[in-house]
Amino acid sequence: MTGTRTGIHEPPRQGTVRLTQYAHGGGCACKIPPGELEEIVAGLTAPGTPGVATGDLLVGLEAGDDAAVIRLPGHAGATAAVATADFFTPVVDDPYDWGRIAAANALSDVYAMGGTPLVAVNLLCWPRDVLPFDLAREVLRGGMDIAAAAGCVVAGGHSVDDPEPKYGMAVTGTVDPDHLLRNDAGRPGTPLSLTKPLGLGVLNNLHKTTGEVFPHAIETMVALNRDAARAAVAAGAVCATDVTGFGLLGHLYKLARASDVTAVVDSAAVPFLDGAREAARTGHISGGTRRNLAWVTPHTDFGGADELTRLLLADAQTSGGLLVAGEVPGAPVIGELVPAGPHRLVVR
Repeated sequence: MTGTRTGIHEPPRQGTVRLTQYAHGGGCACKIPPGELEEIVAGLTAPGTPGVATGDLLVGLEAGDDAAVIRLPGHAGATAAVATADFFTPVVDDPYDWGRIAAANALSDVYAMGGTPLVAVNLLCWPRDVLPFDLAREVLRGGMDIAAAAGCVVAGGHSVDDPEPKYGMAVTGTVDPDHLLRNDAGRPGTPLSLTKPLGLGVLNNLHKTTGEVFPHAIETMVALNRDAARAAVAAGAVCATDVTGFGLLGHLYKLARASDVTAVVDSAAVPFLDGAREAARTGHISGGTRRNLAWVTPHTDFGGADELTRLLLADAQTSGGLLVAGEVPGAPVIGELVPAGPHRLVVR
């Protein structure tokens, strides 16, 4: 690292900083592993709130969905609020791009519920005696630009001094309860569509190791899931999730379990970013990806899928696409939901 938290030091200049070297993990790959997270939240339920009917909480903790949804009182059931928060360590070295990626990723949770983001507040952790504040300003500027593109207002936030840089947003939006996308509404006989290619995790890991920049991966991560969500709702979909740190298989397992179905994946139909397979083949696999694969393996029939294919399907994505139970125009169909069988996931 260029700086140190003890003794006399000179903060690094912006053009010389590799932000990914200041973090133990990168992007959504730094999440607490899904199995450990479920142990933490097991048994936690929201207590009753005075003046709020139990049925007003439309989506809570139970199914591990992307965001909480609560019906707004006084709106005749036509409007509900969506609330979520997401932040992570640097996934790329460029601070502006990191801000854009983190904001797109946070907004994605609202889109994954079929909602529209309205207002966001920044969440910033910064090693103030190691990294200069002009870098933090660029991160925040990137986040504001993506929020502006989404039509979402950024109104303040919260910051703390932290040994590792972290950035994201808490986002509030609205959704029509009659057109809600949720991960427990999947039904047998429904095709599965994926709106962004996989491979972000291995390319980001390669970037962290070598410094090589992958513009196509950055453009994929900063792309909003707004249009995909609107298309899914317009097509009549009621079940969806976004694909982030738990990988395609991890998020699909949660969807299949919550919906009491089995999900079948056609591995040959799954799209990957250019260079992703080679990055995986040369060993640029994050620890988060390996933990994802270990979590889903007891619940998956992999058939003849080799280890590389399994890892790529479990690759920890950052600001990935939507996984929709239904056909989305322009998105490849990568499998289908079938009646529940001995495994929640089947890979062909």
